[in-house]
Amino acid sequence: MTLVTLARHGQTDWNRDGIWQGHGDPPLNELGRRQAAALADRLGDLEIDVLYSSDLRRAFETAEIVAGAKGLVVVTDPQLREMDVGSWTGLTRAQIEERFPGSPYHDGESRGAFDRRVVTAVHRLAASHDGGCVMAVTHGGVVRALQRHVVGEPLPVLGNCEVDTFRYEGGVFARID
Repeated sequence: MTLVTLARHGQTDWNRDGIWQGHGDPPLNELGRRQAAALADRLGDLEIDVLYSSDLRRAFETAEIVAGAKGLVVVTDPQLREMDVGSWTGLTRAQIEERFPGSPYHDGESRGAFDRRVVTAVHRLAASHDGGCVMAVTHGGVVRALQRHVVGEPLPVLGNCEVDTFRYEGGVFARID
């Protein structure tokens, strides 16, 4: 059995201001750095064998803070990126409504393609560390994609630096409550 823990990155100014990030690359803000340090503390004695991160700055910065506390090196994986929301990147909900009135979905990555990308990536990471403890610092959408794969419907959105943990055994994920 492999233990897989997914953590959402710390807060950015875009999170705080309700701006869609997608593949946008804002850094953590001061609160986000404090959240990442608190995450490292909460992980306590959990022995992590490998620490992965999305290659987007907000996730990588969060992972670097955790890595420093755990004595690990961060391995980036672009397949752990947030969904590409296309022309909605960098806009608030009000700006989206103004520029794209009535548009039900962005012009970026489709939900199906995103879910397939995420599930394939997390399967690959878990399978390559059989019997170990894998952690990935990533994005809220990535966590929800794996949750949809495991339980059918996403659970409530994780807050910044919150985690969800899964068991991976025989090629199958199960959520650990």
